[in-house]
Amino acid sequence: MSPTTTPTAEPQTPSTSAYAAIEAGKPRLAWLRGSLQQLLAAASLIVIVIFFSVTSTHFFTANNLTSILTAATVTGILALGTTFVIITGGIDLSIGTAMVLCGVMAGVFLTYWGWPLWAGVLATIVFGGIIGLINGVNVSILGIPPFIATLGMMLIAAGLSLVISGTKPIYFNDTPSFQQIMNLSIIPGVRFPLGVAIFIVMIVVAAILLSRTIIGRYTFSIGSNEAATALSGVNVRRWKIIVYTLAGLFVGIAGVLSASRLSSAQPTGGMGLELEAIAAVVIGGTSLQGGKGSIIGTVIGALIMAVLTNGLRIISVPQEWQSVAVGIVILVAVYLDMLRRRKD
Repeated sequence: MSPTTTPTAEPQTPSTSAYAAIEAGKPRLAWLRGSLQQLLAAASLIVIVIFFSVTSTHFFTANNLTSILTAATVTGILALGTTFVIITGGIDLSIGTAMVLCGVMAGVFLTYWGWPLWAGVLATIVFGGIIGLINGVNVSILGIPPFIATLGMMLIAAGLSLVISGTKPIYFNDTPSFQQIMNLSIIPGVRFPLGVAIFIVMIVVAAILLSRTIIGRYTFSIGSNEAATALSGVNVRRWKIIVYTLAGLFVGIAGVLSASRLSSAQPTGGMGLELEAIAAVVIGGTSLQGGKGSIIGTVIGALIMAVLTNGLRIISVPQEWQSVAVGIVILVAVYLDMLRRRKD
């Protein structure tokens, strides 16, 4: 008698099972709901723009629209990196003070140490990546919850900014080329700052990374079903570290642009920017529970925050009421995210 053979199932490759984990974690028609959320956010942006255009003749002008884009640049770049973190199911509360610390380090590299412009800017961006790397190690290797790990880094970065700068601003008077990184107008006859162009480039880079590369696929996979992703053979710890490091690089870029815009590194700033960036991400349709999000939605959310702040200022709403309005927007965004999760 010939021995019977028992068919054996072919093992899945890690990449195939990781992609399966993505699909398993996605609810049915999640892509349609995500698109709907983006459309609602875009419609809200249009309504807000129309409202402020009607209430003030100074709002819908070329100079003011450029000011809105300029204001959205720093928060928007922070939000781009934060999008990756939140899609994995994490959070990063340190991006505001870490951005300030990166600006202070830019002052150290360029003003105190006299480094060439390219070296100082590159070192600042790398420094931001190191902050993100530390956050990733704390979350992935040490197992500290992202909220606590990044809260601790927020306080550390705020303290180091004061210590390194001696509690005083660092001015870039001796490096005028650094000031042009954000403020130089690149279109003759039109006020279109270089910083806005950098923001647009970062949007394209982030969109490609999230939708066309393996880091984007694993970002969604981890946020959708981390356990299934790990069981499929993916090194979840390593990819989380990569995601937090990537977010740190965006923080470094934002630190360069913020310091360049102000022509100084202000060691006492940054508090609250993390909430604006997170709000922009959530308004754009990224779920705080992870597994769902988009770069386009984040950009729309950042523009909504910038338009709202600019418009309230133009119609002479007091600063304290501006804070109230921004707080309401954040609460509404989180509540809508909760409603989406209940439907899912």
